[in-house]
Amino acid sequence: MADPRPQQKMTPKELMIVMVIALGSFMAGLDATIVNIALPDIAKYFDISTVLASWVLNAYLIILVSLLLAASRLGDMKGYRNIFIGGFALFTAGSAFCGLSPTIDILILSRMVQAVGGAVIAALGAVMVTSYLSASLRGQALGIVAMFTMLGAALGPVAGGFLTSAFSWQYIFFVNLPVGIVAIILGIYILPQMAPVAPKAKLDILGVLLTFVALGSLIVGLTSVQGNYPTLGMVALVISAIFWILFIVQERRAAEPLVNISLFKNRAYSLQNVNMMLIQMAMAGVMVVMPFYLELVKKIPTDNAGAILLALPVGMILTAPIAGKFSDIIGTKKPIITGFAICAVALFFLSTISAHTSVGHIVIYLFLLGAGTGVAYSPLNSAVMVECPAKDRGSTSGLVKMMTNLGSSLGVAVVMLVAMVAAGPKIAQVSSHALPATELAGAFDAAFLFCMVLEIIGVVLMLAVAEKEPGGDSDGEVAIGF
Repeated sequence: MADPRPQQKMTPKELMIVMVIALGSFMAGLDATIVNIALPDIAKYFDISTVLASWVLNAYLIILVSLLLAASRLGDMKGYRNIFIGGFALFTAGSAFCGLSPTIDILILSRMVQAVGGAVIAALGAVMVTSYLSASLRGQALGIVAMFTMLGAALGPVAGGFLTSAFSWQYIFFVNLPVGIVAIILGIYILPQMAPVAPKAKLDILGVLLTFVALGSLIVGLTSVQGNYPTLGMVALVISAIFWILFIVQERRAAEPLVNISLFKNRAYSLQNVNMMLIQMAMAGVMVVMPFYLELVKKIPTDNAGAILLALPVGMILTAPIAGKFSDIIGTKKPIITGFAICAVALFFLSTISAHTSVGHIVIYLFLLGAGTGVAYSPLNSAVMVECPAKDRGSTSGLVKMMTNLGSSLGVAVVMLVAMVAAGPKIAQVSSHALPATELAGAFDAAFLFCMVLEIIGVVLMLAVAEKEPGGDSDGEVAIGF
């Protein structure tokens, strides 16, 4: 069978397109972590409680996750280029409003505006890569985008701490302005025009509203159930479950749904979407409990603990683009299984740490976890996109981002719950400092073993997925023209 050698190297034009998309992913990753460290300063500036200040984060997350599917559908209807550039403009304007906010109410509202733009940037990244580049370059390009996402997430705490201490908390938002302006200008001149995939389609408004309530109540429930309002948290989770059921019913009966539910009849599509959530759950879980271990068990100062945690995203940054390129050559299944297996091994090692474990060993284990995540992440992203027809790639791109964000939220909540059950609720209290280090270490061991089980489940699910020929999908492929 004659099979032409697939293109394995990007042209300068293709690389510039990927870099513009990656710049958006960098900003999304940066803003996901840069605000956290400034929350105490924001609370002090406005003279408010830390609970109210936390809504600077919660409001952004709820709007972002809720609008991912709607943003991807809007791209199908109006064209990815224009919607992406418009989203970047809205994100940049929202950043300016945040920095200039005179009250906490306006700051939270401005964060919601920023989140609308962030949802567009996040939702359209994968589908733009899939639409603008050939199938033989898809994994490589998605690996570069994943690398920039992790780079932004890694630099967020460092940049946030520096800008807040050297200037003020407002500058964590002002730093977005020059990057956003450059990205908008580059997008106008570099991103190619292409006809909308579904120009006559209509937006499923009821589906958007149901998603908003389902996801919003889920995030409120997860953040409340472990805090001072467990009853509110449980009620919110029940409401979320009800609205998820209503959303599925709506998508089944809608003429033009946000998500084509019939795609989930494809086993590979369903299982690999679940794996997107699982791998993010494990990583987010480790990132939320590891600071407790470093500060409470190892007695390491907060700034040094943050530097140690950088080993995880650095591992991802180094492996994601390489794994993406290899997946274009050998297919996606083997790299995904390899990545999950490496993560499981790393988490097993993390489950053995104690108060006497050296910092060097911890850094190696975290780096190994990041490397495994990077090996699996970009091929997994590519594998999900290749399982759907061209007309559903926009909604699938938004769905992948939604599963990733759901994984982060669930990972933080569930892994902390496992640790709390293992050591008692004191782990979430300041009084944890008074607990014996051995008791705390046992709680962290249980949390890491739970994350290891998630990675093993990921391997098992991938064994049920059939291998596909590398670069074999060309459905709806669009040539780049300027």
